[in-house]
Amino acid sequence: MTIINELQLSKDLIRFPSVTPKDAGAISFLSKKLKKLGFNCKILEFKDKRSKPIKNLYAKIGKKRPNLCYAGHTDVVPPGNLKDWTVNPFKPLIKNNYLIGRGANDMKSSIACFAAAVSKFLKKSKKFNGSISFLITGDEEGYAINGTKKVVDYLKRKKEKIDFCIVGEPTNPKKLGEMIKIGRRGSLSGKIEVTGVQGHIAYPHLSNNPINTLVAICKKLKEKKLDKGNKNFQPSNLEFTSINVDNKAHNVIPARARAQFNIRYNNLHTATTLRKKVDAIVKKICKRHKCNYRIQYIANGDAFLTKPEKTVLMAKKIIKKITKINPKLSTTGGTSDARFIRKISPCLEFGLVNRTMHRVDECVSLKDLKNLTKIYQNILEDYFK
Repeated sequence: MTIINELQLSKDLIRFPSVTPKDAGAISFLSKKLKKLGFNCKILEFKDKRSKPIKNLYAKIGKKRPNLCYAGHTDVVPPGNLKDWTVNPFKPLIKNNYLIGRGANDMKSSIACFAAAVSKFLKKSKKFNGSISFLITGDEEGYAINGTKKVVDYLKRKKEKIDFCIVGEPTNPKKLGEMIKIGRRGSLSGKIEVTGVQGHIAYPHLSNNPINTLVAICKKLKEKKLDKGNKNFQPSNLEFTSINVDNKAHNVIPARARAQFNIRYNNLHTATTLRKKVDAIVKKICKRHKCNYRIQYIANGDAFLTKPEKTVLMAKKIIKKITKINPKLSTTGGTSDARFIRKISPCLEFGLVNRTMHRVDECVSLKDLKNLTKIYQNILEDYFK
């Protein structure tokens, strides 16, 4: 039986410059590694007219249930200015007991740790009672159109069952063991365009300035408190991320003004109920100001929560045993592909420390690599006990 070394596999995966939507060979490489462990690997490529093709991987060993799945992504964000890095981001190096490279933290090293854990588990338990699977995408950091969402649809069509899923996102703020994510807030983005009447700045009575209307809309939406949060979630928040008029003339009242916003919301709302709230406010203000408007929405999944059942509590106990830290069960942070997977399986998220994700000199400590592998191996052993 092949034993995978988590550090070596981390280095190997980081060397692929798999910036979304480019795969650069990462999925095929991982597939070959898992085949050597005995996994049946299926590379799934999805595409549509609006986006570029994406490679994904579903790999499985065993045919029985329960099926414990590990989910992750091989795509990474752009490295930015290479001169700001102390190493080539796609030529990983070890410095002061840290592995540095793009994806070291988010989240190629986590994939390597789970693969290493599985290899050690299989050596000890060749005839375990169940199955293990990997759901790996190349489209988590991008628009997530042709990634995990479509893999989940594929698994539904194939009647493939997943009984529990561990998503390997970096969940810990400062130290390994601090936090398990058992849910995420929903995300709703929107673009508002207000249309007034263009005119000369000296004759405002002959025009209708859409900026005034848009400012009133922004003010009202920010003043409206969506909720106070609840036991499992922090309060929902709306933030404006852009206001744009595209007017370079100092003596012209513009015809249009635009703003974009994002709402991160808890399970007291859905995308549908929030759209109705925003629509009502915008409609009322535009009617009062005699302006026309248009709103476009992009919904990225509603809030969800995995109740702390036996698998979550088992993982919590193992993490505490290995790290000496009692992890907090949390729903903080942004979105993840758990929002798609939770439609077919309960899931938790646990991975590395997220302090350097998306930053220059992204890194992971060698000690954390070893301990995360131990945690994943212990979870596998307890889950199939």
